[in-house]
Amino acid sequence: MGNIALKQAKDYEKGVAFATLSYVMWGILPIYWKALDPINPVLIMFYRLAMSFVFVLVIAAIFYKPREIIAPIKEKGAIVSFIASGILISFNWGVYIWAVNNGHILQASMGYYINPLITVIFGVIFFREKLNGYKKAALIMAGLGVLVMLIGYGQPPIVALSLALSFACYGVIKKKRNANAILALLFETVFLAPFVLIAISYMEVQQMGLLYYGTTIHYVLIALAGFVTAIPLLLFAAAANRVDLTTIGFIQYVSPTISLLLGVFVYHETLDTVKIATFIFIWLALVIYIYSELRGKSEKEIEEFI
Repeated sequence: MGNIALKQAKDYEKGVAFATLSYVMWGILPIYWKALDPINPVLIMFYRLAMSFVFVLVIAAIFYKPREIIAPIKEKGAIVSFIASGILISFNWGVYIWAVNNGHILQASMGYYINPLITVIFGVIFFREKLNGYKKAALIMAGLGVLVMLIGYGQPPIVALSLALSFACYGVIKKKRNANAILALLFETVFLAPFVLIAISYMEVQQMGLLYYGTTIHYVLIALAGFVTAIPLLLFAAAANRVDLTTIGFIQYVSPTISLLLGVFVYHETLDTVKIATFIFIWLALVIYIYSELRGKSEKEIEEFI
């Protein structure tokens, strides 16, 4: 029993590390997508998906046998799950890139502030995850922050809500399927690849794409888009297989905080009173949650010692 508990604890720690690293990488990605301006954001999303497919296909071919590669799609409902998650993440990418390249980094970061709240709620609804008193307080505090933002906007922030809901739903599907991270990403992209290639070809022929507007640096960035996309997604998938959605949800605050700081200090977007109030509420929620995690871990260590 002791060895099993130790293995579970190590898996959990790995999951937290994977999740944290993935969100740090996502947090700094606005710099990457900004560098691709003035390329059409929709085209960037198509190239991103296509290059991700190429990247994971090469990785899968190197490290897996053919029968291992096709094994995930033999499971019941797998194809529908992979198509659904592929559509969700593509939609999320498209909205995010559009927001970054059209001066809405702060609203995009707010979307990923809302997302953990929805992720935690989905964890309770779909996976019967339990919340202690501290986590409930953290959830309420985060909810107040979101409410301040919604009232402050005076209208639904479509970009923020689209990003939050699409990625939360993506997380639920990933956890329910619990597939190998590399192979899951392969099948999330492979079923959309033909449509993406058609769309890229059309936009390039119509002189709306990379060949018309791109420079050398744009070509390099597009070529690496699969790598910078796949690595954090693989880390996220690895984390989802080891850690409950509640924990992943709160760790996610790392990403929008980095993006928020970039938006304000690097790209000089306006940080008004509403955004400051939202920021304070959500970080108070994160402090409460971290205290809950540390307190729970300390109690568990005491019990094991006794």
